[in-house]
Amino acid sequence: MKVLVLNGPNLGRLGRRQPEIYGSTTHDELAAQCVAWGREHGQEVEVRQTNHEGQMLDWLNAAADEATPVVLNAAAWTHYSYALYDACAQLEAPLVEVHISEPKDRPEEFRHTSLVTPYAATVIAGRGVDGYRDALAFLAG
Repeated sequence: MKVLVLNGPNLGRLGRRQPEIYGSTTHDELAAQCVAWGREHGQEVEVRQTNHEGQMLDWLNAAADEATPVVLNAAAWTHYSYALYDACAQLEAPLVEVHISEPKDRPEEFRHTSLVTPYAATVIAGRGVDGYRDALAFLAG
């Protein structure tokens, strides 16, 4: 089974950006871990990251067309992008929403609302990068 792991804005700076919140694992290290974790479940995992909302929407639309399961950490777009909401609505294969930190525990009120959750089969938050492993395991059944 092919699985797309899609990461949104600023996640390319993992390991350097607020390590006290997001940990010390870099995005390249996360990508390699996701490929390895997926392999354990017979999944072909492709990890992508973008700071451009339109690119994310194109990837989600392609996933919808191909019925590809998605692990999505939309980062800040989670909280305000209605375009992302609409793109997630089109997905027929399972969508797993992942957050490295727990948005509901963060002090910024805007982080407490997700526009992805209504379309997610499950939400995994606050587990650090291990949340991605959990998401791939969930998709494996």
